Amino acid sequence: MTENEYEDEEAAEEFKIASFVDMVRNCSRIGIPYSAQGHLQMFDMFIVEKWPIVQAFALEGIGGGSFFTMKHELMDVSESLWKIYSVMDPLSLEALLTEDLITFQHQWSSFLSNFETEIPFLLELSESQAGEPFRSYFSHGMLSSHIADNSPYRQPFVLFGSHSTRDNLKPGSFIFPSEGHLVRNTGPGGSTAKHMVAQCVSPKGPLACSRTYFFGSTHSPYLGKSDCEELSLFAHVVLSHIYAAVVEAVLAAIASYVKCSSLTKAKEVAEHNFWMSLDSFNLVQMKTALRSKVSFQIEAVNSLGRCVPTDLYHMIIFQASMAVYDIPDLQGGRGNLGSVVFSESFLKSEIQVRDKDGEITSDNSYVILTAAIPRFISWLVEENEVKLSEKALSKVKEHESFLGSFLAGGDETYMCSSSRHISPEQGKLFFFSRGILFVHPNYGCVTIPRSHMTSVKFCDGDSNSVVAVLLIEYKSSLLPHLPVHFSVPGSFITFALFPKSKNYRVFYSQVLKQWQQHSENSGMSLQVIQEHQFSEEQKKIYLNMQNLYETLSFPTTDRWCQRKMITATLPDLENFFQHLAVSSVGCEPVPRIHLPAVLQHSETISGSQAQNDKVTITILTGLPGSHCNDLCDFLVSFQKEYGSLRWMVYRQPGDGEEEFSTAQFQRFLSSVLEAQRNRNVRQAVYSRKKMRLLIVLEGYVDVIDVVQAIQTHADPLVKSSFVIGAVTACVDPLSFTMEHRFYFPKFLEQCAQGIVSCVAFTSLTCEQRHPSLILLQKLLRTVNHGAAFVLAEKGIITRNEDIELVLSESSFSSPQMLRTRYLMYPGWYDGNFFAGPLSPKMDHISLWFSRPLEKARFMTKCKAIKSSIKPFPFLGNIYHIVGKVKFSDSEQMVDVCHHTLTNNLRLLSVEDGPTPPSAPRLDARESSIHQHCVLVFTGCSLKEAELKDWLRQCAKQVRYEEHCATITFLFTCPF
Repeated sequence: MTENEYEDEEAAEEFKIASFVDMVRNCSRIGIPYSAQGHLQMFDMFIVEKWPIVQAFALEGIGGGSFFTMKHELMDVSESLWKIYSVMDPLSLEALLTEDLITFQHQWSSFLSNFETEIPFLLELSESQAGEPFRSYFSHGMLSSHIADNSPYRQPFVLFGSHSTRDNLKPGSFIFPSEGHLVRNTGPGGSTAKHMVAQCVSPKGPLACSRTYFFGSTHSPYLGKSDCEELSLFAHVVLSHIYAAVVEAVLAAIASYVKCSSLTKAKEVAEHNFWMSLDSFNLVQMKTALRSKVSFQIEAVNSLGRCVPTDLYHMIIFQASMAVYDIPDLQGGRGNLGSVVFSESFLKSEIQVRDKDGEITSDNSYVILTAAIPRFISWLVEENEVKLSEKALSKVKEHESFLGSFLAGGDETYMCSSSRHISPEQGKLFFFSRGILFVHPNYGCVTIPRSHMTSVKFCDGDSNSVVAVLLIEYKSSLLPHLPVHFSVPGSFITFALFPKSKNYRVFYSQVLKQWQQHSENSGMSLQVIQEHQFSEEQKKIYLNMQNLYETLSFPTTDRWCQRKMITATLPDLENFFQHLAVSSVGCEPVPRIHLPAVLQHSETISGSQAQNDKVTITILTGLPGSHCNDLCDFLVSFQKEYGSLRWMVYRQPGDGEEEFSTAQFQRFLSSVLEAQRNRNVRQAVYSRKKMRLLIVLEGYVDVIDVVQAIQTHADPLVKSSFVIGAVTACVDPLSFTMEHRFYFPKFLEQCAQGIVSCVAFTSLTCEQRHPSLILLQKLLRTVNHGAAFVLAEKGIITRNEDIELVLSESSFSSPQMLRTRYLMYPGWYDGNFFAGPLSPKMDHISLWFSRPLEKARFMTKCKAIKSSIKPFPFLGNIYHIVGKVKFSDSEQMVDVCHHTLTNNLRLLSVEDGPTPPSAPRLDARESSIHQHCVLVFTGCSLKEAELKDWLRQCAKQVRYEEHCATITFLFTCPF
């Protein structure tokens, strides 16, 4: 309905009912999504019968005239749809990130805010108080749902110190939180807790993650002497090392599972990495005690967060978790230190790839959705730890220290370790003549003296609008004096100096020159480098810092900023989105040479052969009456006059039952290639002209069928000899809808992105503000936002630039078009995409006759067809008439073309128009038929008898052939 028609409330309601009746017409079985997701109810068809739209179905005249449940068989499809809803495609992932993930992260922020307090209050914090945000979030969200999972990985908990035993981590612990378990009394022997374990679970979503955080520093700042041996005796250092090993093990297991989809293999990788990490931390004695206390698991969850079998679902959220239970206090001998847990929610994507040898392999990608939740946090709680940090900070006030003299600093700065798995941390940065001091609000001071550095690099991107980074590579002797999460391969720390910040300015004005002078004296130079000199890992960290700066530069109320912030906290998200977009459309393989372009990793298509020796194909497509053939004639005549190309034209026959014949078209390609070879041998003159093939498809043809016909030709030589240059869709703004906004079949497909690079408007070009043209342009911008719009009144293009667009040799093969094709038409490269039937079905009926028609009668009858057009389901409507006839006032054959919606009738004497080349293989009988008159009627549910009656009224007497013949023309359409 139009907007004006919809204002009539009664008419609008009748339209809804009629539309519903039309939708279910000829459907014997109808699926009903009866139950909301997660709330399965007993299916009752009598309840369905009470639905207003179903009750209206029984209305006489408007509806179906009987009870809906008596006319159709109903079935409940709720559970089948739930599986579809659980699939994570790019759209559902974006909704998860911008809605559920933001709420999920807010719960963690509320949880961590409980610990942002003074030490005396922190020590009195109970498990109940600390876990209140998680408990409320989960319990309130589950009020309308029954908790069916018994897995501890799907329930929230917060446990301190030695209270975090295997038994207390069992299901149900979160229901009865303890007020008596405080930070100050849950450590070994009733001492202060050294750590806590926490897990947050989305009540009606797939997100969940667990962390282990520490009460007490995991490092001692360097103050001019080593305290490594003294620190190794503290229990929280042992716990933090075990936790660091668990984190590395889980991340390695996730990467393994994404690659091989094997739980067994992933578990082996996790355990191997865990034991290797313990060796690197010199915890050999602890390995023996923990052999039977390590648990690793990967679970799949649906969109409601319910555990499902991992082998029955694809593209759903997984949770990988590892726990080390009941860690003994081997140093203090005071029993049990508690447990350490860590888990992440992740989503994987897999694309099937075909190599050159035909072997099918997979290309994998994944994103850890909960990576933004801090993995390492420690709070200073002991008095000696606080004093040690304050002592380091006092170096700022001293005239000279092991860090040298204080130069400048004290502004907020982001610091990042050499692992991208650790999010950037914000703190205050101080510059000294022989080192730096970083003060973190939680774990205190970190000192990095020049004596522990191996190199210092600085990159400012040659611009004051991008982030400048200070990259410090350090010696292994500094590791005991760094937080535990810096004990990762790489051994470098990155500091981000944001433009216009205080540290950015003082570094240039007071630090850079001083450091360069000291570098000359100490022998270790400060290197000023460019971005391309970064290692791969360093470059990723640098880009992440730049992304973070751009995000923080926008107002927090801006919705774009929210999405940008998510990208900043999940650095691999954008690449994963590209990967998921391809993998979510199907399982059809992608050729290896196309993969970089499909994933937008390259601006060119690797491995593509030179196109100079290939015949370029230009495709023109459009609905009947779109002046597609007129544009073809214009291009051919234009190139004959101004160009140096030799053209061959293929016109889709208009009298065939098929809209497009793949076999016939492929035979034509073979004949073209054979003719080109013979011509090159016989005529050297023609060989100097490059041949172009122009394919004209005026009808209800899906262009992807033509593309696949070229791509899947049985002869490899023919297949490799042709390349599509560009596809142009011809559109008449006055005749693209059958009724209101009900489009002709295949109209949108003929303008689809990934195939069509140019849209030619063939009418109303002088009326740019015409409502039909504006509506059509808006529609096509939605369907194909990258297509170029060309004005071609009745097929005539007036701008040279537009002609170049239509005759482009490379637009179809551009990387962006290639990627879009794989997204829109999975399997097209192998010819496995099914375009689908016409809806509504269009009939083509050919009538052959020998007597001339009365011209006046014929023109009157054609003009009267428009007034007889019926609304949906369009039974008996004639939309297009084309053919060759003789009129009683002349002996000449006349080409006839009548388009009903525009009421445009065109009569052209054959001698006056372009004469198609003769088909050499027609036998004598077919030749005689060819000399007779023929009209091809195109419409919905046409009946041959009614068309014959219509034709009889156009002549005094018409004699019909006893048979209806259909002639196939390979090179051109006969009219």
